[in-house]
Amino acid sequence: MDTAVIQALARWPNVPDCYDWLMLDRRGRWRLRHPQDAMRFEPIQHAELRDYIARNYSVDASGAWYFQNGPQKVFVRLAYTPWVLRFEGGALVNQCGEIATPQTAWLDEEGSLLLLTQRGVGLLDDRDLATFADDLAQGFFKLEALTLVLGPVLKADVPSRFGFVLSPGAPT
Repeated sequence: MDTAVIQALARWPNVPDCYDWLMLDRRGRWRLRHPQDAMRFEPIQHAELRDYIARNYSVDASGAWYFQNGPQKVFVRLAYTPWVLRFEGGALVNQCGEIATPQTAWLDEEGSLLLLTQRGVGLLDDRDLATFADDLAQGFFKLEALTLVLGPVLKADVPSRFGFVLSPGAPT
């Protein structure tokens, strides 16, 4: 977490949380809700803002993911999983730019590939499925020379199985 964020938390400890404004899509893009249309989320174009979100992305005890924006928690609506993985420069990385080391893999009924990494479960960006499948077909996962056991999982069971909240809501 950024030093400025930690200092802001100390100065303003009781800032209300924010819900339904930030989303992580299935390709690892951060999206903000459109101010005139609550159902529409637009990709964040500003690279420094995306990096700031990534550096301050965390999870609470209930499994709700959020971005600590100064003293305020901005809870994230997840399109699928809290992590989205992609191949970048010969490495598998998550949307925050951290190298991810897969341990186990699952395919859901829609053909989406989920990978359990050191940071938790992540969805492989669909644009990288062919690369991953080619590596598995050769019996070799090129990033870590790691063979993954594929197991089935139902999409509806993923949040409870891996302990996260898809769409955190304000407490009532």
